[in-house]
Amino acid sequence: MAEQADLILHGGDIVTLAEHGDDGRGEAVAVKDGTVVFVGPEQEALEHWRGPDTVVRDLGGRALLPGFIDAHGHLGGIGLQTVIANLLADPDGDVTDLASLKDKLRSWAAGPVGADSEWIIGFGYDDAMLAEGRHPTRDDLDEVSTDRPVLAIHQSFHLGAVNRLGLKRLGYSAATPDPEGGVIRRRELAVPPSFGEPDGVLEEKAFTPASDLALAGLPERELLMLFATGAVTAASFGFTTVQEGGTTLANLKALRDTAAAVPLPVDVVAYVKADEAMSSALDDPIGVSDEYVNGVRAAGVKLVLDGSPQGRTAWLSEPYLTPPPGQPQGYCGYPAVPDDAVVAKQIGTAVERGWQVLAHVNGDAAIDQFIKAVAAAGPGRRPTVAIHAQTAREDQVDAFARLGILPSFFSMHTYYWGDWYRETVLGEKRAQDISPARWALDRGLRYTSHHDAPVALPNSIAVLSSQVTRRTRGGHLLGPDQRVSALEAVRAITVNAAHQYGEQDRKGSIEVGKLADLVVLSENPLTVDPERIRDIEVIETIKAGTTVHPPAPTDRGGGTPSTGPAPHWGCSC
Repeated sequence: MAEQADLILHGGDIVTLAEHGDDGRGEAVAVKDGTVVFVGPEQEALEHWRGPDTVVRDLGGRALLPGFIDAHGHLGGIGLQTVIANLLADPDGDVTDLASLKDKLRSWAAGPVGADSEWIIGFGYDDAMLAEGRHPTRDDLDEVSTDRPVLAIHQSFHLGAVNRLGLKRLGYSAATPDPEGGVIRRRELAVPPSFGEPDGVLEEKAFTPASDLALAGLPERELLMLFATGAVTAASFGFTTVQEGGTTLANLKALRDTAAAVPLPVDVVAYVKADEAMSSALDDPIGVSDEYVNGVRAAGVKLVLDGSPQGRTAWLSEPYLTPPPGQPQGYCGYPAVPDDAVVAKQIGTAVERGWQVLAHVNGDAAIDQFIKAVAAAGPGRRPTVAIHAQTAREDQVDAFARLGILPSFFSMHTYYWGDWYRETVLGEKRAQDISPARWALDRGLRYTSHHDAPVALPNSIAVLSSQVTRRTRGGHLLGPDQRVSALEAVRAITVNAAHQYGEQDRKGSIEVGKLADLVVLSENPLTVDPERIRDIEVIETIKAGTTVHPPAPTDRGGGTPSTGPAPHWGCSC
């Protein structure tokens, strides 16, 4: 024996996802110095790689897969999700109506974090799931508090509601016009010069200042730990690489400071808001690199070109089935950046500088704007990524293939909002083809699928299940022709996501020479009944050969994660 492995895993259902050299299955895996050094027969692994110090693990029939790769999410938002009031509906929470929403906010306000927060903050309510079928208003939130500003954030993170004091802190009144790319919803029709008294509900760029202001008022001790908390949570769902998508330059520095002080259990790929990066006088204010430093690397920029379909702010080419309150029939949503020239310049500049481009495009009108800009800019070093692409038309998927655009679908929309799409947002016919993964596969595209946490929990198993079954929360089968196989679903959060990041040489499959980023599942998603995928559990997450979930006991008294001031928090989901 020339050398011994640090770890040998055997006795389970090993899915390598290797594209060459085997059938994608293995009997045993050997790991040395964080790298896979052998995949093959169990007897050979034990005879040639086991030494006196080798840890030999019998998987006991469980499944071993490549570690999951988060194609789009918000690491700080995952941490935030654990800190503020949980306003989510079943299965991720228990808010069912406005009364339970208000109770959650009051309870959080009196708790250990809320008592020290300037604002009372909750995240995750969904008007589609509230018994009243509407957003909370300023009057509802005044019942939570009139002494402190209150913010209830919609599950999309594109809308929210504040109380009267919150409106006052924001400077919003009947004399305040809607900002470009946003809407301040009003109580009644206005008589000029009034724009109408705000009802407390805020959309898009009218909402963003509220979230920025409220989250900046959280206790500093909580802000400093958001990245570390988010990383631990992501690891618990089997992710070994995660994304901080659409951050500020200040928060990118905070992320790097955190990783330098407190080793993160997963790798983090960061993307900075495009408008901030472009406005810098520096040629590369981001510090884009293909290499990780303390588990963090910056890869490029993110643009947000429209809003949320479930919030009915996404920019469509055809009208919403039912317009939101205050909007006329024929309403199609609106762009976040109305000027096509601005979008084209940002994408073109990013491509010239070698920055990867991610663009939030939910509505097909926003996708048209994006495709036009990408065609003008030409190809970049890394695939340009259409984030969400919920309502992509078939001709647009053709354009993705022609231009090398990689779609990353928020596949869990089929579960969380599929019924809402059918009944309120798009109607039965258009709803069938949201997250059109089958169209992408038919055109040879390596599509990816993501969780977009904190919009949804970073639940890898739900990401898999939603692609395979396309079952809505109400049990309806939404767009059966867009279903994919379990193997294709797994590839979307492993090897395809590695290609999205340009890391396919070191991640995404279990092959000799690649990082030993692995996940152990209770069952193999490729062999169980598709309707039972959702019941699979993440047993263990292994990053570069070391178990990071369940975490080993540690002494957490050894210092703070950042030496600088707390970052100014917001989220662009």
